Amino acid sequence: MRKLVLSLLAALVLMAPVLTGPAAEAATTRTWNRMAHCESTSRWHVNTGNGYYGGLQISPRTWRAFGGARLASLPHRATKTEQIRVAERIKRSQGWGAWPHCSRAIGVR
Repeated sequence: MRKLVLSLLAALVLMAPVLTGPAAEAATTRTWNRMAHCESTSRWHVNTGNGYYGGLQISPRTWRAFGGARLASLPHRATKTEQIRVAERIKRSQGWGAWPHCSRAIGVR
């Protein structure tokens, strides 16, 4: 019985990547630069008054939900690197659909 349980556990460990899907890959800096160009014409410190902030136009609610408030009160007050770090978390959770227009425009999915 113990041998059977160990065999089943080993099979589950080996099957985990198949069952859970591929690991989310981080986007390149070039991709984030292209996204920012589309979202904000590459203005990482922009506050246009539309309710979205920074180079990647992240809402305050989303910024806080993905840990951005530990870095800066709002996205446009964070560095480019910090905005990208939070954007990676958003992408892992929501996919490129978090930026629907620009993800289509730059050809990422």
